[in-house]
Amino acid sequence: MVSRFALTASVVALLLSPATGFAGSRGPLQIIVSKDQQSLVVYDGDAVIATSPVSTGKAGHTTPSGIFSILEKRRHHKSNIYSNAPMPFMQRLTWSGIALHGSNHVPDYPASHGCVRLPSEFAASLYKLTERGVHVLISDRQITPLEVKSALLFRPAPIDLQPPLSDVPLRPAISQAGDAPVEVAMREPPGGANSARSTEEPIRILITRSDTRDTMREVQTSLDFLGYAPGAIDGHAGPATIAALRAFQASEGIDGDGKLTPDLTDRLLRKAGRTPPQNGKILVRQGFKPLFEAGLTIDKPEEALGTHFLQFRHNEEEGAEGKWFGVSLEDHLPASTKKRLGISTEADPFAYNGIQRTLARMTISDVVRRRVEALLAEGSSLSIADVESGLETGQGTDFITITRTRPGD
Repeated sequence: MVSRFALTASVVALLLSPATGFAGSRGPLQIIVSKDQQSLVVYDGDAVIATSPVSTGKAGHTTPSGIFSILEKRRHHKSNIYSNAPMPFMQRLTWSGIALHGSNHVPDYPASHGCVRLPSEFAASLYKLTERGVHVLISDRQITPLEVKSALLFRPAPIDLQPPLSDVPLRPAISQAGDAPVEVAMREPPGGANSARSTEEPIRILITRSDTRDTMREVQTSLDFLGYAPGAIDGHAGPATIAALRAFQASEGIDGDGKLTPDLTDRLLRKAGRTPPQNGKILVRQGFKPLFEAGLTIDKPEEALGTHFLQFRHNEEEGAEGKWFGVSLEDHLPASTKKRLGISTEADPFAYNGIQRTLARMTISDVVRRRVEALLAEGSSLSIADVESGLETGQGTDFITITRTRPGD
């Protein structure tokens, strides 16, 4: 691997040619930015389509690492914070202000205020050939997608195997708490980001661990079923939920302090005929909107899952079942997070077959699998992470996963 990719005339010609390059690609593209290499590589599956130098965020304005997708495109854009700095051919990655954009100043070192600067000619060519939803991965080291084979990966389901929605025990997805955009460099609201849904539109799948909020939602659902009026079933212990817990405790002859303990949770769920939530969950989005989520089981929960990204390709060359191409991203969890999640062994992003070993720890019910596979389409993606997407995932986004590439970041 060379230390830096050069934007050559041949690459630009490839991008601009209507008969080659992107125009001749066989499937969905993905873009990988390396902060160490200060480079951008465009992949079609595991094939390199184009490369370019970039300049990422300088000290104090570091470009975040993680899994993103293009949320919005504007040919002419100016920063509302940095002196109306021009950001031509802007392709937004977060509503808090991170984007790909063209620039006449792309040095071979980090120099931006957080965005990924591209040479102007390359930015214009790339802009013409991408669309909203194209995935962009930002990593410290250079990573390369490889085909991943695993019996646990989803495959397209024949139409006659699609289950009636009424037969699927899934709960509607809810938006994350506090998902209003954090404004940094760009301030336009995410209007018009929601695209029309269809079963042919790629879905976005996130597999992650369940947390205390999932348990609280089960508690609220149980309280509501038993007639204790917990208020909104949102996973947050608000005044109505606490009052409902106290009422339940009083009816059971327990001191009514309204504090949720494992024993109280178990008693409440058994009373409502419900089972405790599984230790993992799968969330599905389509067209930048949540569709549903469901539980799954993670084996060896003391071991970190790591952070992985896979993209599905389904065309004649990939065969009837299609192919998945994946990468692993370096992600160091804070000590407090590992303690909260009960993780004692960190994931090794460089491990051989790391994605396959992580997938092998998942148990997904046939009903949930059929529901996902009925929606699977060319360009669908699967992210795996120990921590559910944070505030960057919200209205008008796919799942955005921010990684910590060095301990203590």
